[in-house]
Amino acid sequence: MAISVVMPALEMAQETGKLLAWRKKEGERVTKGEPLLEIETDKAVVEIEAPADGILAGVRSEVGAVVPVGETIAWIVAPGEKPPVASGATIPTGRTKTEAAKPAAAAAPATESTASANMSISPKARRLAKELAVDIAQIRGTGPDGAITSEDVQAAKASPQVAAQPSAGAAPSGKLSAIARLMAERTAKSWTTVPHFFVVRDADARKLLELQKKLKAKHKGPQGAAPSFTDCLVSLIAQVLERHPAMNSSWVDETIRQNPAINMSLAIAVPDGVVAPVIHNANKATLTEIAEQRAALAERARAGRLVPADLSAGTFTISNLGMFKVDSFTAIITPPQAAILAVGAVADRVVAVGGKPAVRPMMTLSLSSDHRVVDGARSAAFLNDVVEAIRAPQELLFR
Repeated sequence: MAISVVMPALEMAQETGKLLAWRKKEGERVTKGEPLLEIETDKAVVEIEAPADGILAGVRSEVGAVVPVGETIAWIVAPGEKPPVASGATIPTGRTKTEAAKPAAAAAPATESTASANMSISPKARRLAKELAVDIAQIRGTGPDGAITSEDVQAAKASPQVAAQPSAGAAPSGKLSAIARLMAERTAKSWTTVPHFFVVRDADARKLLELQKKLKAKHKGPQGAAPSFTDCLVSLIAQVLERHPAMNSSWVDETIRQNPAINMSLAIAVPDGVVAPVIHNANKATLTEIAEQRAALAERARAGRLVPADLSAGTFTISNLGMFKVDSFTAIITPPQAAILAVGAVADRVVAVGGKPAVRPMMTLSLSSDHRVVDGARSAAFLNDVVEAIRAPQELLFR
């Protein structure tokens, strides 16, 4: 019996998906669970596995096609079996099926295209797009699950996209990977639309380092995952966020949304850029659970095998460049999150302790915050509690 391969729903509000690559050719044998195709989301490129054993047949969507969620794009059949007759034309590259069916003369204006209608967009943002004559089909949303917000529309109006075709005689340039392109688009949009401000503190990491070394020597998880310094930071910061719910909020359509869960996004470098998989309910997880989740997420990220659940619902981000010997840096917020914490390297410094010079392992923390969600006083209070938690970690890690 033929098994359909459909465009999966990778995010809650998703209505379409872009097909980036087929891992198998039509007529080739596939095995259930092996990589079959790649789909682009607003957060990353996701690998989709084959739903059954058999032969790939009846491929209806080409690479680059934008396909409605749930629509059949191919079939997996038994040897000698023919795929069911396709109902409807194959979706052409870069268009939805409905768009392809429209004659060119009857095409709607860009701001009213069918592709735009299928996108997740707030009513206010849609009205604003009409007023500003902005093509929302060209906008990547920064709201929950990729929804387009009014800020996205304003940013698109302020920074119109340049045509993709190079001018005659222009030298060819390096082509960005899908992950690198998504990262470039989202960081540029965040930097130009989110009012960032920064708070910086130094923290004495001596007690946390000592504790982490003891934990590493004492405990090994089922898969050999022992708590790392980053794991300890994830746990501490997640618990501090319980006291500061404003820092765990989101800016959505000119309103502040309180997030009920504390889901920690962790920036991880991959060959093509940076991804931020999520440790869900980090404030409720044990250190061992955090260590195991972080190790598994990092492995899947570097192998390019993150699944949609790995990237969804993050509410706060940690970016740690300490392993690269970076003393300090400031990071760009991932909308709709309200903040991101940049963590520098731990290094011995001479500091005043009790009025006398002493050498301590110090680290610099830089908090980037969205001024629409939190003010300077709230950010400073949160960062102060993080510094205190690092200075005396036992009070939170073993509460």
